[in-house]
Amino acid sequence: MAGLQGSGKSTWVQAFLAGTHVVVSKDHWPNARRREARQRRVVAESLAEGASVVVDNTNPAPEDRAPLIAAARAAGVPVRAVWLDTPEATCRERNDRREGRARVPEVGFRATARRFLPPTVEEGFDRVDVVRPARRRAG
Repeated sequence: MAGLQGSGKSTWVQAFLAGTHVVVSKDHWPNARRREARQRRVVAESLAEGASVVVDNTNPAPEDRAPLIAAARAAGVPVRAVWLDTPEATCRERNDRREGRARVPEVGFRATARRFLPPTVEEGFDRVDVVRPARRRAG
């Protein structure tokens, strides 16, 4: 998965992949130290067990996605990116409506938005699916 906070990644995962994939997210371990290392370990272990895996994080830049691509390649499985191409203003509005730890501080949101580069097949993905939110109709 790739997309800004509030883009709809977790909702999309729950709707389309939760029953067939192991869902890995750093959000599952909010108090853990070394969340990146833990994520890599869980992904590698799940792939080694033959599970299909979805990584539900922002994954904003190629350097963030590279270890995930490498893990899939090492396991000999195809790797796909799903980019939730939701307008930044929509993501910001959704994030602002969140409460408690679910709400990403503005500085974190801006940092992710600045770093975000859409995923590409040139990075090593077998395919990149782009999901755009449906536009609301007036009236």
